[in-house]
Amino acid sequence: MKIKEKIENHVAVLSISGKMMGGPETTALHDHVRGLINDNISKVVIDLGDVKWMNSSGMGVLMACMTTLTNAKGKLVLARVTEKVESLLVITQLIKVFDTYETVERAVSSFGN
Repeated sequence: MKIKEKIENHVAVLSISGKMMGGPETTALHDHVRGLINDNISKVVIDLGDVKWMNSSGMGVLMACMTTLTNAKGKLVLARVTEKVESLLVITQLIKVFDTYETVERAVSSFGN
C-alpha cells in the first residue's frame, strides 16, 4: 500500500494505492492523518480509486482516521470508492457513516472552503 499526499485549499488529499489489509502500512495511514492534524490540517479526502482490496483491518483504519479527525474538529470524506470496496462499505453499513464522492474534485469542494 502506498500513500501520496497533495494539499488543495487546506484540504489534504491522500491517494492510496494497493491493498489495505492491515499491518504496518495500514497503520501508516492513521499516523499520516495524525501528522496532518499536528500541521493544522483537519480536512482530509482519502482517494480509494487505486485500492485493489480492503479487509476489516483496512476498514478499521478508515474508522480510526475518521474518529481522530472528528475529535480534532475535522472531517474525513472518501473519493473514487471502487466497486469492491463500496460493496464492503454497504455490507458493514459503513456506507451510512462515510461521505463518499465520485471524484476527488467533488470531495475537496464538499468542504466549501
